[in-house]
Amino acid sequence: MFATKQAVASDFGCASASYEGAARLQRQMGDAMLATITQPVLQGATVVDLGCGTGWYTRQLAQRFGAHTVGVDLAPGMLAYAQAQLMGPEAIQWLEADAERLPLANQSVDMIYSNLMIQWCHNPRSVLRECLRVLRPGGQLRVSTLLLGTLQELQQAWTLADPHHKHVNGFISAVDFAATTVEILPAAQWRSQMITLDYPTPMALMNELRQLGAGYKDIQRRKTATAPGRLKQMCQNYPQQPDGGIVASYHAGWLEWRKPVPSPLTCD
Repeated sequence: MFATKQAVASDFGCASASYEGAARLQRQMGDAMLATITQPVLQGATVVDLGCGTGWYTRQLAQRFGAHTVGVDLAPGMLAYAQAQLMGPEAIQWLEADAERLPLANQSVDMIYSNLMIQWCHNPRSVLRECLRVLRPGGQLRVSTLLLGTLQELQQAWTLADPHHKHVNGFISAVDFAATTVEILPAAQWRSQMITLDYPTPMALMNELRQLGAGYKDIQRRKTATAPGRLKQMCQNYPQQPDGGIVASYHAGWLEWRKPVPSPLTCD
């Protein structure tokens, strides 16, 4: 069972100061998603960065579109860090909220941008339904997530080292993610890609996950530190590259959707 929302918020809040320095994957996926936004956002529009974290993309969205920009996150620690980074003239509203129950009015938002947040939610369907509810007709939605296959090398190494305990978060399969989006957001477009990142050692990967606040979040996780012997076995079982380093795989998924505009009524 996934950790409580309070625990998830606490993990990410505690990582706010180290997050940006470790966010290689987050930058790669967020930049790719930002590049897909080609249609202009009208002046006076409202743009929401859902799961804004440190506010890196909230600031970029505000600078790029000049719209009323709202950074939403579950973690108060992340929002405090994001507010402290705001040095420019951008007017950004920061909102502590649960993406599964957004405190936003129906049809009040013109664009929702959400980079690598939805995989940490208990119910991704609820998040997509909330996006459907708050978007205006014609509004745009961009979502990125991680899918089954993410950190598969780490999962295999831990299975050999500690077969009776899980150490890596589970992720939704690409098939199930596609079915969910089609069910809630008809005609949504999505694509996926396997991304690999290089690390000098398995411990460097573990440290990066810790710096992101993205460690194992199951409620059954051990409450005490993992024994050095198990860590050593995991490192020994992790597949090495010819140069002695390792790679970690991330199965990345991107969703694009535009809320349909109702056809005007006509008289025959």
